[in-house]
Amino acid sequence: MRSRGRSRTREDRGPVTKHHVDDTFARYAAEYGLTPPGEETVTDDPPYGDRWTTWDDSTAGERGPRPYPDWVVTDLGAVDTELGILKTGKESDVFLLERSVPGTERATLMAAKRYRDPKHRMFHRDVGYREGRRDKESRVNRAIAKGSAFGREAIAGQWARAEFDALTSLWSAGVTVPYPVQILGTELLMEFIGDGDGGAAPRLAQLRPTPDERDDLWDQLAHNLTLLALAGYAHGDLSAYNLLVHDGRLVVIDVPQIVDVVGNPHGREFLDRDVRNVGGWFTARGLDPRRVGDLSEALAKDARLA
Repeated sequence: MRSRGRSRTREDRGPVTKHHVDDTFARYAAEYGLTPPGEETVTDDPPYGDRWTTWDDSTAGERGPRPYPDWVVTDLGAVDTELGILKTGKESDVFLLERSVPGTERATLMAAKRYRDPKHRMFHRDVGYREGRRDKESRVNRAIAKGSAFGREAIAGQWARAEFDALTSLWSAGVTVPYPVQILGTELLMEFIGDGDGGAAPRLAQLRPTPDERDDLWDQLAHNLTLLALAGYAHGDLSAYNLLVHDGRLVVIDVPQIVDVVGNPHGREFLDRDVRNVGGWFTARGLDPRRVGDLSEALAKDARLA
């Protein structure tokens, strides 16, 4: 019969290591990033606002054209503060964002346009707008043509970049558009069109202009569309709802679907539709309808389509 042996005594167990409570917490804090009692918490968070500036996260090709306007804040110690939402849409939401430098009076307001996750976007007219556009990667082109899940995601991912590139090209061509500050992923930061208190400029559709004001706005529109046509483009979705008016100045917005009227087989149709859509708003307020038709013909010639 096997003996169970004797019980272990205190002497058998050897010395017991004593741990001080503060030492134990110190090791725990170091492992999990906690702050010991009595010490000031140190974080990488900005002193206020929602995040540090993302300016240094964008490469040179993801920033607006040089020279940068004086109001653009490029300080790497700046802070971004979200002030509210300006607009919601099918493909994106636009937020009011302040970028400021702590300890100074340097600050600027911007519009932050954020394109939604592919699952929640509604790019309902992709095919027509994309004709004439090609991605540099043949694999992406094949996926888009097949309508695969990867292709659909690729289509959605192109829009933020497409709008940034369009704004850059149009700004450089002299078209009155918001200055594109930078792009990072699906967030596009651009010039805020409004007052210094964050009041957004009204859309053309909201105005009741006098005859003289109407004619001036029409002349501004014709000038901008002429610059677009000379560069080979049509807006693609122009209406009185994507034209802003700030202090009498007409500003063209929402340009991710800009159409290459030469490369797109339906380029002339997009050109005429833009003029017809916004022209209807002007003729309803007394503009001579012949001016609408004349503008369409002039733009077709400028774009070398007639």
